[in-house]
Amino acid sequence: MTDSRRRRGLMAASALLGGVLVLSACSGGDSGASDSDKGSSSQAKADEAAAQKASEAQIKITPADGSNNASINNSAAVTVSKGTLTQVTMTTADGTAVEGELSADKTSWKPSGQLERSTTYKLAATAKDSDGREAHENASFTTVSPANSFIGNFTPEDGSTVGVGMPVSINFNKEITNKEAVQKGVTVTSSSGQEVACHWFSTVRMDCRPQDYWKEDSTVTLKLALDGVEGAEGVFGVQQKTVTFKIGRNQVTYVDAKTKQMKVTQDGKTIRTIPISAGSPENKTYEGQMVISEKFKETRMNGATVGFTDDDGKGEYDIKDVPHAMRLTTSGTFVHGNYWGAKSIFGSVNTSHGCVGLSDTKGANDPSTPGSWFYNNSIIGDVVVVQNTGDKTVAPDNGLNGWNMDWAQWKAGSAL
Repeated sequence: MTDSRRRRGLMAASALLGGVLVLSACSGGDSGASDSDKGSSSQAKADEAAAQKASEAQIKITPADGSNNASINNSAAVTVSKGTLTQVTMTTADGTAVEGELSADKTSWKPSGQLERSTTYKLAATAKDSDGREAHENASFTTVSPANSFIGNFTPEDGSTVGVGMPVSINFNKEITNKEAVQKGVTVTSSSGQEVACHWFSTVRMDCRPQDYWKEDSTVTLKLALDGVEGAEGVFGVQQKTVTFKIGRNQVTYVDAKTKQMKVTQDGKTIRTIPISAGSPENKTYEGQMVISEKFKETRMNGATVGFTDDDGKGEYDIKDVPHAMRLTTSGTFVHGNYWGAKSIFGSVNTSHGCVGLSDTKGANDPSTPGSWFYNNSIIGDVVVVQNTGDKTVAPDNGLNGWNMDWAQWKAGSAL
């Protein structure tokens, strides 16, 4: 029934009622009401009766019907007031059912797991009020697409144990222009109570660390509350998760290219000194504080991949089974075992193309070698400080090496 028709019916019923009162007061005779007046009055009474039969339960479905770019984590929800939910169905556009959970008091419902991106979902809900009268609600929405969403790939992994130098490093798969909003959605805390600050190296990378190395045996928690955060125009975050990792023992290794010795320390005490061969005078090793970011029992090293080529464009070296390799920079600096060099070079001459070499054997199966020992006693996140090479300090974003910025410089790169 339209509003205008209802108003006409109510006005007619009002006029009729007024006429009855006047006639009764003056003459007590017939009301004289017309058939049309009687019809309008009947319709008004029918509407009033229908309203009395309507359920008081009020269902709300989010997101709103017709929504786009909906969250895959928090969007879908059904709630009811003045009643309880009796049935909720959620399906994809092709009819695939989505499992959900009804609250104990039957006043709310939500999907059991994360939704898919670029998917249209349909929701239908039924509720009853205290008198058993039913109410119904329906809605359809589409979740955010990969083209309109971003994620942050982070390191270290959840549940891992890492060295004291391991920063939280987040690489976004889309350029972030609203850095402030995204950084507000990232929280890093430590059980040690150390202050943690984040630094943007670019529009796609943000690292977070304390002023000094993490305290050993502490626990670090990374919370990503990026769901629905607009990182760039029309591009929204989809992550909502908590990650924790443990800081292990405090191991820092000092490589001295001048003395050609490497001192491995724990809690400031030297536990072993190992002879090394660093970068040659023509190919000096970077100086600075570097963090072990990857470990390989054996790996291939081809000079062509890092710019060391001969006149024919081939790599100056191509070793397919380098033992006990640990990455220090993205550009290709490693601490690794060396089985092809004479044993006499270690501790006496720098011969490498920029890596730090330790005596080792082919096959990486001899646990008695210095290369094997250092590999087995190192973990991701351990710090290797390289000194006296004569080369420049490694760039802070070349690997996980933000420790080469002082605290003021680091905090200056925050968006908050």
